[in-house]
Amino acid sequence: MLIDTHCHLDFPAFDGWRAEALAAAARADVRRIVVPGVTRAEWSRLLQLVEQQPDPRVRLYPALGLHPCFMAEYGDGDIDALAQLLERRRDLVAIGEIGLDFFIEPHDAAAQIALLRQQLQLAKRFELPVLLHVRKAHDRVLQLLRQVKLARGGIVHAFSGSEQQARVYAGLGFKLGFGGAISYARARKLRRLVAELPLEWLVLETDAPDMVLEAWRDEPNRPQRVADVAQLIAQLRGEPPERVAAVTTASASALLRLDRG
Repeated sequence: MLIDTHCHLDFPAFDGWRAEALAAAARADVRRIVVPGVTRAEWSRLLQLVEQQPDPRVRLYPALGLHPCFMAEYGDGDIDALAQLLERRRDLVAIGEIGLDFFIEPHDAAAQIALLRQQLQLAKRFELPVLLHVRKAHDRVLQLLRQVKLARGGIVHAFSGSEQQARVYAGLGFKLGFGGAISYARARKLRRLVAELPLEWLVLETDAPDMVLEAWRDEPNRPQRVADVAQLIAQLRGEPPERVAAVTTASASALLRLDRG
């Protein structure tokens, strides 16, 4: 069994073929999918989708957060609204997608940091892991994590940092998410990290409908491709695909507590 730890199945890009995407995921033995929220306006849509559990063969798990790339959409009540949902919804497996994005210009670093700090404090209060989006900001995120001291760590989605940063994240209780980016030959640094880091630190993801794999770059990404990510990791490491599947599934299940009832 495989787990897609980051798939935006609620996005409108899946409208009209969501059932097809889930059926294909089931055939690829992708049986669990974590669906992270990115803005308050989309939380209700995401929660409704998860409540429906549209394909009995594939379990959907919700996470909610305020993504750093949509700062202009947020208001004063958003953190309080997130806290209220965390109080009521015991099915939430993480807070995310949250983080810092200093890649997109222009950006307000101070505002992003303040928002992330508030969400990390919620994660600490509710003893939940976080799903982190980090671009050009790993050292700043690590500084915040050291200050807040989360009980349960989380996942660094689409990890793009250095080996040293990977080791610091792991020491703080984080797993590293890898997906379609490793399918590109030019991604030499990422492919080396996947080959050399402890397998227990890695988890699988698609970021569907984004982060497409090279072989399917002309179509939207889909959760079934997490099986191809597992195969790629196995090839890069020279290990059996069954071991990659077993270890990454166990790591994601334990971190996110996906087996809790």
